[in-house]
Amino acid sequence: MMLPPDHPRRIVLNDEVHARPPEPLATPCRLSYVALLSSPDQRDDEWRAVGALCDRFGIATPPTTVNHYSVDLGPFRLIFERHTEFARYTFVSPSIDDTPFAAPAINVVPPDWLAALPGEVIAATHVALLRGGDDSSYEETAARYFGGNQLVGSTIAGGAAVALTDLRVHADGFGRLLVEDRGLTSRQAGRMVQRLLEIDTYRMMALLALPVAQEMAPFLARCEHELTDVAEALVGAGKADEPLLLDKLTALEGAIASRSSESYFRFGAAAAYYELVQRRIAELREDRLKGLQMFQDFIERRLAPAMNTCRSIGARQDLLSSRVARATQLLSTRVDVTREMQNQAVLRSMNHRAALQLRLQSTVEGLSIAAVTYYVVGLVGYAAKALNSVGVAISVEVAMGISIPVVAVLMALGVRSIRKLVAQQRP
Repeated sequence: MMLPPDHPRRIVLNDEVHARPPEPLATPCRLSYVALLSSPDQRDDEWRAVGALCDRFGIATPPTTVNHYSVDLGPFRLIFERHTEFARYTFVSPSIDDTPFAAPAINVVPPDWLAALPGEVIAATHVALLRGGDDSSYEETAARYFGGNQLVGSTIAGGAAVALTDLRVHADGFGRLLVEDRGLTSRQAGRMVQRLLEIDTYRMMALLALPVAQEMAPFLARCEHELTDVAEALVGAGKADEPLLLDKLTALEGAIASRSSESYFRFGAAAAYYELVQRRIAELREDRLKGLQMFQDFIERRLAPAMNTCRSIGARQDLLSSRVARATQLLSTRVDVTREMQNQAVLRSMNHRAALQLRLQSTVEGLSIAAVTYYVVGLVGYAAKALNSVGVAISVEVAMGISIPVVAVLMALGVRSIRKLVAQQRP
């Protein structure tokens, strides 16, 4: 059967549902997990590091076009995963003893290679996957594996396992997670461990927004105080004060916009990570263990207030930006009205000057008619005298007197015609 050509991204989009699959885990085993916060320009360095580790163990260098890579290096198995903001390295070793956290899987990883990994640690956990489970109390388990710290845990996967942790960073820089296998399949064990590790990682990534929110709070308080001062000054401000107040509001709006652009991504990412934490907790299918807080209870109790703080600061920031924009618009309207009034005053002044110029022009035209009439009548007088000299009997005074109204009327009509011609040629 011949089909039309595939969409260029059909295979990639189809394989997305298989991205970052959980590794099957055989009980017993131990894992060491490290999540490194890194920038996009460090991705090549991450792949080079993975390739260098493979070279050390005689394994072919991995392709650089995938975000997930799993390889058996002999002493341990490496699982590398690249996410938008961080990269995850999981080291799995099948051997385990009675003190799994004293000899974690990461001990077999070359220390110089580990220290040279790009990025900063945001989460690190040692995981012990044990067979069954004894009847010892959780106080004994806490004393044996967790330094006596208070435990958080529950049965997971519908009772197929028990997960315990203290959610603390121990002296070696790692947290600890104990999973007791009470009937897990290898793939189920891989999924449960992956979800538990993702909960811790996404919890930390979500909390990255909390320091941003805490730093934003005093800045927003200062901006709100400044906006209040400007609003109060705006009530009694005169025309001369409006440009200065507008400059203050514009500077305030710019500062808020700048800080908002810095925090917008972090708050949005925090909301997305928080949703992932909630989803992963739901996928654990927890049941309560007597005397212990479940993961959902403990994490929600601590994480939810932090996320509420971030949401509150984000909403406060948006509201302040809207208030400043409204105040700026109001003041801009006042400035525009003042400018319009000034323009009207200028136009009235120009109209007055134009009227004066018209009057002056009319006066000048009248004087011009009188002057031209005087000179033309003088010419008539010279003409009459010339006629007398050649024997034509004519009174010079009578001729000049008669010519005065005639010349004046003709000059007035001429000036009127010229004025009409100019008026018709106006654009």
